[in-house]
Amino acid sequence: MLSKKSDSHINVTVEFGEGEGQISLKEAEKRAKAYKPKEKVNYKMIQQYIEENYGCKVHTAYIAEVKRNLGLPMYDAPNAVEKLKRPRAHPSHKMVAAIKEALAHSGLI
Repeated sequence: MLSKKSDSHINVTVEFGEGEGQISLKEAEKRAKAYKPKEKVNYKMIQQYIEENYGCKVHTAYIAEVKRNLGLPMYDAPNAVEKLKRPRAHPSHKMVAAIKEALAHSGLI
């Protein structure tokens, strides 16, 4: 079993070049990009995208409704209420299309 102290260091020697046993800088960059995790898309990013490209503001409930209709994964909201004070309005067809396009642009669908 290995233990790692906060003041420990790991030294790695890498030779860059084009010969045998060497890694080219372009190949190292390509590998690093392949391992880079995708940025998580949140509702605020979707709202900003729609406002910039469509000029309208959408409520997060509309985004959640479209995601639910598409069968995308949803998370339980910690601040959800059991009974709404007033009936929930549904997004217009224009807003649904804008939300779907924003989700497609972000790679969620």
